[in-house]
Amino acid sequence: MKIEDIKGRINELISFGAEVMKTQKDGGQYGLPSVNVSMFNELRSASLSFLKTIFEERHPFYKEFDAKTNKNNPTELLAGIGILKAAKQEIDGGWLFTVKGLVSAEIFSDFLEMADYLLQEGYKDPAAVMTGSVLEEHLRQLCNRAEISVEVEKGGKLSPKKADLLNADLANAEAYNKLDQKAITTWLDLRNKAAHGKYTEYTKEQVEMMYQGVANFISRTT
Repeated sequence: MKIEDIKGRINELISFGAEVMKTQKDGGQYGLPSVNVSMFNELRSASLSFLKTIFEERHPFYKEFDAKTNKNNPTELLAGIGILKAAKQEIDGGWLFTVKGLVSAEIFSDFLEMADYLLQEGYKDPAAVMTGSVLEEHLRQLCNRAEISVEVEKGGKLSPKKADLLNADLANAEAYNKLDQKAITTWLDLRNKAAHGKYTEYTKEQVEMMYQGVANFISRTT
């Protein structure tokens, strides 16, 4: 699946959601409004399949859609369409950087190679996000190797640990030294600035240094 196909598919799903909304009917004096159940279920299944393929099951888009579209009523349908539109913004904005997403899109087989390519083309912001994403995934792999949990319990449920916590846990377990921990903290901060649109708070040169540092760190700790 190429990136053009991905963009086309997300647009199809959003358009189909609008068609499902047109089937809305009043539930009567004591009933609740609803939409066509067959079309709703078709949209739900197709959307979950798409989000799983592109973003993976642990991504908030997939989890939120799965949790908020269980009944064929207009409220839950609107929630689902809203999630699809948020996913579309990430795709259209060039932030499609999950491992599974990039492989299925047949863009690059190596993620650091893609980050380097983006840098060479002058796209420092997505390069920073990409490099940070590769780093975070590597931290998870290091945690698994060191038998450190990559999840934390919140409200009785397990959620993925944030990268900063993974970094702290690995340093405490002496998987690497404090200098590495400080460097990783800096790299993750730069990634977060890029991901939140704070593009003027760092330079291309800093992203290049981040890229070289992350590549070296992964090489040393793989």
